[in-house]
Amino acid sequence: MKQKVLSNTYTKPERAMYLTGLLGQNIIYNVIATGMAYYFQSVIFLPAMAISVIMAVARIWDAINDPMMGTIVDKTRTKWGKCRPYLFFVPPVVLVTTILTFVNRQYSAANPGWMNALIIGWAGVSYILWGMTYTAGDIPIWGITSLMTENEKDRSSILGLARICGGVGGGIVMLTVISVSQNLGNTFKDKFGLSHNDAMQWGFIVFCSALTVIGCLLFECAAFTKERVKQPSEEKKSFKDNIRIMWNCKPFRRVLIAGVIRSPMNILSIVAMTLLSYYYGDINGNGQDYMKYMLILGGSMFLGMFGAMGVIPALCERMEKRKVHNVCCLVATIPFVGMFVLYLIDGTNLMATHWLALMAIMFLVGGAAIGASQVIQSIMIADCVDYDEYRTGYRPDGVFFSGQSFIVKLGAGISSIIQGIVFAAVGFSGDAVNAVNNAISASPANDFMFATAPEFEKYRFGMFFLVSIPPAVGFALSVIPMLKYEISNKEQSRILAALNARRNGTQPEAE
Repeated sequence: MKQKVLSNTYTKPERAMYLTGLLGQNIIYNVIATGMAYYFQSVIFLPAMAISVIMAVARIWDAINDPMMGTIVDKTRTKWGKCRPYLFFVPPVVLVTTILTFVNRQYSAANPGWMNALIIGWAGVSYILWGMTYTAGDIPIWGITSLMTENEKDRSSILGLARICGGVGGGIVMLTVISVSQNLGNTFKDKFGLSHNDAMQWGFIVFCSALTVIGCLLFECAAFTKERVKQPSEEKKSFKDNIRIMWNCKPFRRVLIAGVIRSPMNILSIVAMTLLSYYYGDINGNGQDYMKYMLILGGSMFLGMFGAMGVIPALCERMEKRKVHNVCCLVATIPFVGMFVLYLIDGTNLMATHWLALMAIMFLVGGAAIGASQVIQSIMIADCVDYDEYRTGYRPDGVFFSGQSFIVKLGAGISSIIQGIVFAAVGFSGDAVNAVNNAISASPANDFMFATAPEFEKYRFGMFFLVSIPPAVGFALSVIPMLKYEISNKEQSRILAALNARRNGTQPEAE
């Protein structure tokens, strides 16, 4: 006879508070991941290769720092739980380090060499410091999802909703950060008599600081949840032990490797800011059309992301997660390659209605692929936590979700490194970017356009190559490590039933 195992799960108010916190955290993340990438390149004019070096050093450090923070979380035992204490105390620290990344001078060949060295050095130090503090909040906010409920369906549901809220946070930043910052800059220029470049920088500093304050206030809401899953063991693992645990769990290892391979997909959201600002934002020769095309193309991308994020949890209940992952990744190659094909066909006229419609479809499907892969990754990592607890008796929430934090930051880093290499190769770096900005702002309407100017052809080629070919290759190759993913849906249900029975002192349902 089957005996049903009752499970503890979160309440609706808790879910609302958690998702509000996740929204705020992703506002902060995207202020850095998308806003700062544009800020470094097009506002303070750091050389493209300098940005790549900063990202490379930061990712090397993350390989140590992220699992270290995961180990600290897994060792935490308080009356609030293992994740919640960090959700109370980390957001104010992240507020400070986020704002500090924007407090810098402008790089220029006219500066003394020591000043340019300090500018690059501070950009690197402040970015790495931000990454360390962000990780201290990122691992707990995702790790707590596997502690809020013992119900697999509820966990998949909140992970899907979390990705949607994260996407909303990213959308808020992408839709506003350039246009609002530039409008603020123009106001400062007129009111205080600042130079164009100084005014634009202050516009970014003020608006990104405001977004960060809002994001941190919302981030705090995630702490008002409850950890319900009992810890199976009071044993505390060392950093070396946790590295071994991560690598010895084959399903998790596959998810981690696939996530790293797939990471160039982040180039779309990072370079989209530059592409929309220069190629589409200057259609009338005055650089003021950014918002219109951001709504069309950026809106299509986010619509695809949100749609996929809402559907994937239900789809994963009906189909094997491995199959859903692999099909989504293979289908994703089509729109990304398609973007580059459209550029090769008519690279100076993609603002025409028929090409714009096709490009919007590419962004829609590409966004859906990104959204689907993010949700599946989170669901699979949560499954791997259960799998390893069942196999070893030790529950590695913190260290496994540190893997997700590492993938996210590594993805942004790899994308920025690739962007830096390509932009350096085509010459879109440092003073060259400043020259393009000056040409756009100084030219009369319809007299000069970035999209058609022959002297900027190589810059356009670099932008369209970046948003298409690396993501397509990454998606295609990420299928390989997942071909033999070990945890089937049936096996996961069996494991979770056994774990719930073990925690509650009951017997699982008979097969």
